[in-house]
Amino acid sequence: MNAPSRGTAVELDPPGPEPTTDGRFGDFGGRYVPESIIPALEELESAFRTSWHDDEFRLQYATLLSEYAGRPTPVTECHRLSDRLGVRVLLKREDLTHTGSHKINNVLGQALLTRRMGKQRVIAETGAGQHGVATATAAALFGLDCTVYMGAVDVERQALNVWRMKLLGAEVVPVTSGSATLKDAVNDAMREWVASVETTHYCLGSVMGPHPFPWLVREFQRVVGDEARKQCRAILNGKDPQYVVACIGGGSNAMGTFAGFVTQCPDSVLIGVEAGGLGLESGHHGAAVNRGVPGIVHGMRSLFLQDEHGQVVEATSISAGLDYPGIGPEHAHLAELGMARYEYATDDEAVAGFQLLAETEGIVPALEPAHAIGWLAREAGRSIPSGSTVLLTLSGRGDKDAAQLMDRLGEL
Repeated sequence: MNAPSRGTAVELDPPGPEPTTDGRFGDFGGRYVPESIIPALEELESAFRTSWHDDEFRLQYATLLSEYAGRPTPVTECHRLSDRLGVRVLLKREDLTHTGSHKINNVLGQALLTRRMGKQRVIAETGAGQHGVATATAAALFGLDCTVYMGAVDVERQALNVWRMKLLGAEVVPVTSGSATLKDAVNDAMREWVASVETTHYCLGSVMGPHPFPWLVREFQRVVGDEARKQCRAILNGKDPQYVVACIGGGSNAMGTFAGFVTQCPDSVLIGVEAGGLGLESGHHGAAVNRGVPGIVHGMRSLFLQDEHGQVVEATSISAGLDYPGIGPEHAHLAELGMARYEYATDDEAVAGFQLLAETEGIVPALEPAHAIGWLAREAGRSIPSGSTVLLTLSGRGDKDAAQLMDRLGEL
């Protein structure tokens, strides 16, 4: 089979493994929600399972990915960055999709499901605004009403994406409770869903929340890893990359990437890069695997940043998309089994990664994947041996972060 390339039709791989019947990945996952939304979750689970094995649905989805989202996305070899770091760097270019990030993969699938379930409205949470923009885009395409909940802090630092969502016809609701960031946007979106569940679908943006969302979102994002695996083998003469790296907040781009490698490429080391904020020892970060403990938040059991009383601690990150105090349950499971490693990059390292990729390759990354670039720049020649081959998922483009970085960096 030829490697996926721009201009060719998207060919979906077979469905991936399901969690247990109660939605668990080992000790993590589950469905911890009010009784009032159990029927909606069961309806969604049934609709997704039926649709995901239905040839007509899969063809509709694949056609949207190719003709609307612009898939397959390429893998770009970064020659100058590779020379600088001493490792061979390949980028999976999710920044080149319509709307500028991997989020479009998930929302197109969920919009199709919304229509199949006969609902006319979608709601969503967003941090960096990329999921909000993608949801508003799909809602416009399908003629759905759309409301997006966004922390007031993120509304300010992601003003461009707020404007884009409104342009696309969505209502943007600033959330002022708590830390006024992604966690609080999820809280308000879930409360709204409880109140309007009969007519509304909650288009959750990451591999988190109650079952079936972690499984469903992973499946809609696995096209990233499935494409990348085939593309890498074409570039590497049939071999797999030694390291597969992605940034991680809730974890959708990382889980979508890892899904293409975790069973098919056992020799590839999977690495998720969390938000190190001001440093792990400072206590101001978003590194839920590195510093979190098991808990139940947002309808799932996973790893969360908590204090000695079991209260969730606010995450800290320069990146709105990684500013979340937990991680998706399948990631927690992979970490527990040792099937993936979870590292971190600080705010300063992410900014340095942002500049490094721009200067060496002419590619301006979003601050989220800039964490992965920054981590690789630190670890190349150390934990990543010189001469290694690294696939890194560039989950989004950096125009949304330009104003924030201009304020931080000043005159260049």
